[in-house]
Amino acid sequence: MLPIGACFSRFRACTAFLFPAIFILGSAGCATYQPLALSQAEGSPAVEALSVPLAQMPLPELRQHRFDPSDGLDSTETAMLAVANSPALLAQRSAAGIAQAQAFAAGLLPDPSVSFETDRPLGNAAGLVHAFNLGLSWDVAALLQSQIPQQDQLQQANLNVLWMEWQTIAQARQLFLQVQTLRAQRQQLAQELDALQPLEASALAALREGNLTHDVAATALNAASDVRKRAGDNAVALDQAESELRQLLGLAAQAPLPLVGDAAGSVEAASPSAAQVRAALENLPQRRPDLLALQAGFRASDAQLRGAIRAQFPMLSLGMVRAGDTGNVQTQGITFGLTLPLFNRNRGNIAIATATRQQLKDDYEARLLATRNDVARLQADLQAQDAQLPAASAHARQMDTARRAAEQAWQQHRLDWLAYLALRGNALAADADLANLQQARSATAIALHTLLGRTDFETKVSSP
Repeated sequence: MLPIGACFSRFRACTAFLFPAIFILGSAGCATYQPLALSQAEGSPAVEALSVPLAQMPLPELRQHRFDPSDGLDSTETAMLAVANSPALLAQRSAAGIAQAQAFAAGLLPDPSVSFETDRPLGNAAGLVHAFNLGLSWDVAALLQSQIPQQDQLQQANLNVLWMEWQTIAQARQLFLQVQTLRAQRQQLAQELDALQPLEASALAALREGNLTHDVAATALNAASDVRKRAGDNAVALDQAESELRQLLGLAAQAPLPLVGDAAGSVEAASPSAAQVRAALENLPQRRPDLLALQAGFRASDAQLRGAIRAQFPMLSLGMVRAGDTGNVQTQGITFGLTLPLFNRNRGNIAIATATRQQLKDDYEARLLATRNDVARLQADLQAQDAQLPAASAHARQMDTARRAAEQAWQQHRLDWLAYLALRGNALAADADLANLQQARSATAIALHTLLGRTDFETKVSSP
């Protein structure tokens, strides 16, 4: 360890080039300003204009899936495009970038402070020189605060983005199913309306000619009117679903949505067994990104609390100073500063850090409990829907067979108006109920997989 005199000698030698060195070191790492213009945010006019970086996909099945929008988007390609191009997800990544920058800034070492003062003697006093005071100091307290681990904050930001990516995948798959179901229903309603329009025209003509009573004619008119109403409701729901999917994919409002899939049936996510659900719940905190993010945030808040407690003790600053008076007497020494913990004692920051840690603990436990309850509810819903599907599918097939038989009997004049229209209406309602049940069942299964932190979305196809 060097004696004080040797330290002063080295400090005096350093002052000759101290300011040039500070200027060179300070300017070497300076950031430069770059302007950033706001865009019109019109969205992409077509999916073919977009690309997907496979290596950045969050799930293995997405990275292994071929992305080729030229032949349309299947369910997995839709999810891939949503992860790569969702405006909300892009904004979340930017927010994570802010958190990463804040953690980076908090982990930087504090800069030392340099001060310089000079005094010029007034008048013509002989033998006097300019006085000066040159000091170098470093805030040791800030140095201790910068040593608080920042890795947990970075991990929390990245895990929050990953969790939103998982949610975006589930949302894209559900919207894909919804749009495909509504499109299939739109086609079915159009076919039904085409079949009823000749019947409606005949009923109106017979009513005008007095060959049909109003009560019988009303049956045909009401049947066609009911199908038109269903078609109108379907159009509104389809427009809304397609709009939400375009927004999720970052497409323009009028961009085509070339979705491909089994529109006649239902793409259903496979059901996990009761044993698989129990196993998934046991290690859920080690797998699901949002729970891992809350754990990282809790660790970071705990470290911040420890730092706040350390900061309640006297704050220390150290430095070296060299000075000279007008009589050309030069001195050098050490500066020492100490903050006395008499009033503040960092109690406010300690209280904030304590409350933050408690809030994160409560958030984590509430999220985990809500997940367990939601999983139980979705599992029960899935079992109920699976129990309904066979009967609904069989009923839809029976009604389709009855409708085809009724068409032949009607054309052969062996069936009256009321029976024929009732059979057609019942068959249409059975098909709609089956399609809605299949879509609801698929949405339930996807939500269950997301809550369980599953990274696989196995699918199977069933037709009515």
